[in-house]
Amino acid sequence: MLLVTHESALAHPTPAGHPERADRIPAAVAGVVASGTAVVRREAPPASLGELARIHRQDYIADIEAFCGAGRGALDPDTYAGPESWEAALRAAGAGYAAVDGLRSGDAATAFVAMRPPGHHAEAGRAMGFCLFNNIAVTAARLVAEGERVAIVDWDVHHGNGTQRSFFTESRVLYVSLHESPFYPGTGHVHEVGTGEGRGTVVNVPVPAGTGGATYGDAFRRLVVPIASQFAPTWVLVSAGYDAHRADPLAGVRLEAGDFAGMADSLAAVVPARRVVFILEGGYDLGAITESVAATIRGALGCSDIGDWPDGPEDLAVTTAVMAHSGFWRL
Repeated sequence: MLLVTHESALAHPTPAGHPERADRIPAAVAGVVASGTAVVRREAPPASLGELARIHRQDYIADIEAFCGAGRGALDPDTYAGPESWEAALRAAGAGYAAVDGLRSGDAATAFVAMRPPGHHAEAGRAMGFCLFNNIAVTAARLVAEGERVAIVDWDVHHGNGTQRSFFTESRVLYVSLHESPFYPGTGHVHEVGTGEGRGTVVNVPVPAGTGGATYGDAFRRLVVPIASQFAPTWVLVSAGYDAHRADPLAGVRLEAGDFAGMADSLAAVVPARRVVFILEGGYDLGAITESVAATIRGALGCSDIGDWPDGPEDLAVTTAVMAHSGFWRL
């Protein structure tokens, strides 16, 4: 197991009582250790400005650097930064590709990135939802520039609006999101399927509060795995948020740790060995983070001991998504 992290993630400041806090990183690292696998560690390197510019406007990058240099403050009602945030954000954006490089080198069988600030809400010119730079999008864009095909699976309970927008017209990136709806940020409707060359490569499965693992299992069996298999990615990147766990204080989806194991196990079968990277997004109950990260890793490595993934009847939300994509994929 390859763990990519850096102490700068602990220094990124948020106000007292803010859910996106430094304690989330030790909780995630504890989950990696609790998975029971041998751990290889790499320090997250900073992304270059050129790597960031594949996703973000250059004036926005400069504005974030200047804002961080000027002191502590709020970029929006939820998103904060300070002098320590510039290094943390650069390294969070660079960590995903360091994981890719480690897997290519044969360092481990799979990789987990434990960094903050998170990224999937950040847009080309806007910080939002606790996110400064779109970490997973920066990684995916570099892989695409190298000729790879990338599937991004986002199981954070909030829709990854920034990631979707980054690749809405891109045929070489598949973006799949399962998320609570209606909920922040208000995007991710089932009819959002991409445009132009990217039409059909954006897959949204919005689910109501109270949804449990049986629905997610149905979505993976009938939609996520069939589409991802037909897309034939060379890499799978996971926006691994754990705020869909039943214990999370910010959301209403009711997943258990075993559901994350089931999703990870399903995705590992879609690509060749050593081609799945999990990148931490949300998740605000520390115990749930630790438990769920451990389950994710065990699932990805095919050694989950949590039990069978819940099975049940076909879910209406999943059926609606299947219908939206039946013209693009064999479902």
